[in-house]
Amino acid sequence: MKVSVERFDSIFSETKPVLVVGDMMVDEFIWGAVERVSPEAPVPVVDIVRETFHPGGAGNVVVNIKTLGGEVYPAGVIGQDREGETFLSDLRKNGIETDGLICDSHRPTTLKTRIIAHSQQMIRVDREKKGMIGEDILKSLISYIQQTISKVSTVVISDYGKGVIGEELLEELIPICKKHDVVSIVDPKIGNFGHYKGVSVITPNHYEAQDLTGIMIEDEKSLLSCMNAIMHRINCETVIVTRGEKGMSMLMNDSSIFHIPTKAREVYDVTGAGDTVVAALALALSSGGCMKEAVILANYAAGLVVEKVGTATVTREELRQRIEEDCKTQ
Repeated sequence: MKVSVERFDSIFSETKPVLVVGDMMVDEFIWGAVERVSPEAPVPVVDIVRETFHPGGAGNVVVNIKTLGGEVYPAGVIGQDREGETFLSDLRKNGIETDGLICDSHRPTTLKTRIIAHSQQMIRVDREKKGMIGEDILKSLISYIQQTISKVSTVVISDYGKGVIGEELLEELIPICKKHDVVSIVDPKIGNFGHYKGVSVITPNHYEAQDLTGIMIEDEKSLLSCMNAIMHRINCETVIVTRGEKGMSMLMNDSSIFHIPTKAREVYDVTGAGDTVVAALALALSSGGCMKEAVILANYAAGLVVEKVGTATVTREELRQRIEEDCKTQ
């Protein structure tokens, strides 16, 4: 199965808003060059050329949906700090509403700092607080979700294990989605696996799928066993496993399985690729695409983003062009 350019245009002709709930963070990139080794220790010295900041985690999902031409409502927590202001500023510059971002003065905005030299990541430094959000913050988030849910047809739960997505939030969020007939897609973390029960779609990578089930993926048979175990445990409708250079695999609750080879031409950086997958998947589903079409489009988007260095996004024009090029070669 493939998606034609005409079908792509039809799916994205009238997109519907997506709600993204999750761990918002800031990705900082320090770009430089290495020409010598430190005399103090056997480590390279990076001469800094520039610094860039980008919304990361659930924020990267938000920005990917926007660059793909969709409307998006982010719901999450930031700190009362410079990084939080940077995060808000970046979203507002992109025309994204920020009413669902709750400021918590008791925790910093999660910051991931990566040092890049000659297009290679050398080291990453994290500043964060992983404890669960407080009761007042939780109530504010749930209130915003309840106010916004009627505007959307798809919700992305972007779980990075930083404290926003937890049992109490999921116990409220998943039933709200079901009540309003909204598709819920979770990009999971192992710690909350038992609390995702009832979600529509789950999108682990193959390492996460193995860790979630204890089943090593060695061939198609073990892959199917792993995906079935996930589906049965959380009672979801669809399991999508991203498999790196092997592409993506999807299992639906009618037992049909669907494999899609990767569309990446070269892989430079996988940072944020999972965010791009759930962003494209959610937007395609919200805009009338069927599940197979949405997965194919998400696979194309992932193939494009890994060709870029750093936390990156994919535009609708880039996605359309790649599909058009691919159709011409088939």
